[in-house]
Parts: sequence; C-alpha cells; structure tokens
Amino acid sequence: MKEKILTNLRIVDPSQEIDEIGNIVIDETGKIKSIGKGSETSKSVEKINLKGLIAIPGIVDMKAFVGEPGFEYKENFRTLSQAALAGGVTSIVTMPNTKPIIDNVSMVDFIIRRGRDKAKVNLFPCASITRQVEGKQMTEFGLLKARGIIGFSDVNKTIQNTELMSRIMNYASDIDVLIMQHAEDYELSKNSCINEGEVATRLGLQGVSDIAEKIIIERDLSLLSKFPCRYHINQISSKNSLDVIKKNKSNGVKFSTGVSINNLSLNQNDIGEFRTFLKLSPPLRSEEDRLSLIEGIKNDLIDVIVSDHIPEDEESKRLPFAQAATGSIGIETLLSLSLELYHNDSLPLEKIIKCLTFNPAKILKIDKGTLKKGSDADICIFDLEKPWMVKAEDLKSKSKNTAIENRKLQGKVKMTLLKGEVVYSD
Repeated sequence: MKEKILTNLRIVDPSQEIDEIGNIVIDETGKIKSIGKGSETSKSVEKINLKGLIAIPGIVDMKAFVGEPGFEYKENFRTLSQAALAGGVTSIVTMPNTKPIIDNVSMVDFIIRRGRDKAKVNLFPCASITRQVEGKQMTEFGLLKARGIIGFSDVNKTIQNTELMSRIMNYASDIDVLIMQHAEDYELSKNSCINEGEVATRLGLQGVSDIAEKIIIERDLSLLSKFPCRYHINQISSKNSLDVIKKNKSNGVKFSTGVSINNLSLNQNDIGEFRTFLKLSPPLRSEEDRLSLIEGIKNDLIDVIVSDHIPEDEESKRLPFAQAATGSIGIETLLSLSLELYHNDSLPLEKIIKCLTFNPAKILKIDKGTLKKGSDADICIFDLEKPWMVKAEDLKSKSKNTAIENRKLQGKVKMTLLKGEVVYSD
C-alpha cells in the first residue's frame, strides 16, 4: 500500500483529547504515522482532500448479531460488514446466539475462520456464559479465552441463579475475562413485551416494570463487591437503574454500563398503534427514562452506546405485537442517530464519540478506538451537517427491520478506512 495523507480534516479523537483541524498520515503498513496540525510528509504520497469533514477513530460496536452460522437468511458476515462500514463501524463484538451456540472451542475456531474469510471488519466474537445459554452450567472460560474470545454473554438471557452468578464472577475474576450481562428478572418479566404503563394499558399488552431490570443490577453489583471481575451491563433502559449505578459507582464498585441508541432516541410513545419494529429488549420506556439515560452519559454513569443490531426477517415482525420477534437493525444508522443528540444539544460531540470509540475499546482491552501513532488506521469520516432520510430498502443489512424508518437524520458517513484502505465511500 502506498503512503497516504488525509488533508483538511477536523480530527476528533477522545483517546488523546484531540479536537483540531489537521491532517492524518497513514504509512505503507496501514498504521497511523502522525495526526494533527503539523502532520505532513515529504514523500510522494496519495493525497485525499476531505474538505473540512470530521475524522474519528473507527466505531467499536459492543453488541451486534451476525447470523452465521444458522441464521444466514437474517444476516451474514458479508452483509453485516457492508452495513457496518457504511455506518463507520470498523470493529464489532458479535453475539454467540447463533445455531449452534458459540459455547465450545470448535465453534470458536469456526466463527473466527469464517469471519476472517468473509468479513471486511474487525470481528471480536463473544461466547456464551452458560452452555446453550440455558443459565445452568458455565462454559470453559479459560479455553475459550485462549482461542480468541473477547468476552462472555448470554445475550438477551440473564443468569437467574444467584449462586451460579457468584461462581461465574469468582472464576471470571481469577482469569480476567469480561462478563456482559443482560439485566432482566424472568419472573417479573414473564409474558411481557412492552414497558409497563399507560401505553401498555391502552394497547392491551402485558407490560414489564423497570424493577425487573433494577433487581438484577442490584444483585450483580452486590456480588461484584465480593467477586470483583470485569463486569459490564449490556444495556440499561430506566432512571431507576441509573440510581443504582450511581450509588454503586460512588461506593467504589468498578464496572461498566452500556445503552442502546434506540433507548436514547425513542420512547414508548413511538410504538404508536402496534409498530412491531419497535418491539425491543429492553423495551422502550418513558420520556423521563430516555432523558435520564442521556444525563447518565453526560455524568459518566453510562460508558458505551451500542447499536444492539438484531436483524429479523419480515415474516417474524409482521405478526401481532405479542408474537412478533424482538429487535431492530441499527449498525448502519448508529452514528447518525447518535449525532441527533449533538444537534439537539443533548450531548457534546466529544462525549458521543468517546462512547462509540475509546470507551468500548478500553472495556474490551483491544487496541482500537484511537488514532494514536502506531495504531491501525481504522477511521470513520463523516459530514456532521449532511441531511438524509432512513429508507429500509437503501440500508445494506440483509434484514430491513429498522426501528427508525423514514426518520430524518443530520450527519452521514462519507468514507470508512480499515487499516489505511478505503473500504467504503459515499
């Protein structure tokens, strides 16, 4: 590869506390050679003038479903890669709820080999915490970590047994692995499909209280004070959960927290008359909850924004609300929808970018989410002001179940580089 220089950029890199106009020089091996105002090169290089666009580290999405193996009709490595790169996402943590479940060494070897052959992004696979995500027996954390597993999650299922959860945390602490928990008490959430409240009553649907989320968080953080492992709450959705998080962080308990961009940008009223594409887990909650989550990011109680990309075929969504599949695609619109929080003065740009890049990389302990010298030139370049409208048929995911169909957004990815190569250009 020829050395290249990206010129006339606004560079925003929270990992180095940089926000300035300058250049990015990429060497022949696809590494960052230098960035900033004084970054120039005397060699004969490829020059790309980006005319004042913004460059940030490639986005790290901590929660996305790939589909392979077993659900290729929903998504596959190729289509996930295309959608991700169009959204400026260069690193993805893939979930283990494939078919078969990623809970053993042979499946890990398969998924890494398949991803390497088919995907154009950096893939960091998760394995399940328990065998077959049944919440009964731990997987072999040590063996799976040695084969390349970045973390452990039962995805949308929760470890209900407290004694088992304490053993999981104890073992995870001993061998330094990341546990990513979905917080939901099964008994309190049984048969529910929407947030408990006025909207659920009006639609005649079984609602779930935010207590179901809060009670698991309280339990796990109590255990964490005794078994201090690397612990991450995949997604929170309520003000009450934030209160618990604030209390524990002030008491010195160390953990991290994620939130879905859907819960930051939508509330239960958006469901309207049974819009099943907005059936999500955790569910969309009240406007008060949504605003509290934004404050949670502002106050460093929430560390990461995820797409929670869950592709579903149309037949699984075009059903009565209670029977419809749960989830929405979102990896391609993650950045643009996040930028909405900047344009409406909810969050500063640097904070949004930090939650999409540096923070997830730091939690995962991977050398991504930064433009520091010597790191891979994984770069997202976007136009902060570009208006566009979300049209499902134009999105690159194989499934088209977006929760924000026809939403007008401001801010769009114009170019994505992976290890210095341009892999997407609008």
